[in-house]
Amino acid sequence: MYRKPLLGIATAAAAAALLAGCGGAQPASTAAPSTTSAAPSSAAVSAEHNDADVSFAQGMIVHHTQAIDMAKLAADRASNEQVKQLATKIEQAQGPEIEQMRGFLAAWGEPETGDAGMSGSMPGMNHGGSAMPSMPNMSGGMTDAQMQQLGQASGTDFDRMFLQMMTEHHNGAIQMAQTELTSGQNTEAKALAQKIITDQQAEIGEMQNLLSSL
Repeated sequence: MYRKPLLGIATAAAAAALLAGCGGAQPASTAAPSTTSAAPSSAAVSAEHNDADVSFAQGMIVHHTQAIDMAKLAADRASNEQVKQLATKIEQAQGPEIEQMRGFLAAWGEPETGDAGMSGSMPGMNHGGSAMPSMPNMSGGMTDAQMQQLGQASGTDFDRMFLQMMTEHHNGAIQMAQTELTSGQNTEAKALAQKIITDQQAEIGEMQNLLSSL
């Protein structure tokens, strides 16, 4: 007959203990401010530039775009696995470089495509309906006819044609990058030009080795 009062006393004691525990708890500390700040999406680009920097970025975007178009053909048309791997590497390297050069032009307040002077800086470029006339391939750019010929090839014929055309294409890019190093003003653009020279010279050596093995 005494169990009910005892249960009530125990319950009351537990409630008191709980209240005491809550009262003695330390106040929740406010979260410390984060020590990490959002990093900029890309490094700041110096506004300092000249016409050579603009021509380099505008022209190399077109040049890289064609190289990517050529590289994409290899997935279905190449027969040599090393050619396919090289094409994938070219595509993965030059895509981000295009975006970097677009960032340059945006920072400089310059358009992505040039007007007069573009054909002069990029002789031989005649991409997909471009109004630019065909000129001697000083830049290594492929004509529409050459791109069509590459697109119709397959197997070992494609492998050989791709390596020969991409070697010429890379040589043109190196010439453009060397012009930027000589005449450009923007530090970031010149650093990219040097990277293009280094990377594409190495790829030319790789393509020459592959050609000799076909």
